[in-house]
Amino acid sequence: MNYNKGRVEAAKAHYPVGTRIELLGLCNYERDMPLGLRGTVLAVDDQPALIMRWDNGKGLSLLIGEDYFRKLSPEEVAAE
Repeated sequence: MNYNKGRVEAAKAHYPVGTRIELLGLCNYERDMPLGLRGTVLAVDDQPALIMRWDNGKGLSLLIGEDYFRKLSPEEVAAE
């Protein structure tokens, strides 16, 4: 995929650093990445992909448009 500045900036606006994410599915198998796992956005790269720190210590990135995930609501974050 070619770099698209608008797409990258939109991803950064929608998933700012610190956003909490819940994993719903991956485009390929990754060991130790169960559905429902939560993590925190560290950055957005030029793909754009979310650079993550998962609660289980893993650092697997999420590919926007290929992996399945959701942003936690402020209420869900407060309840953690």
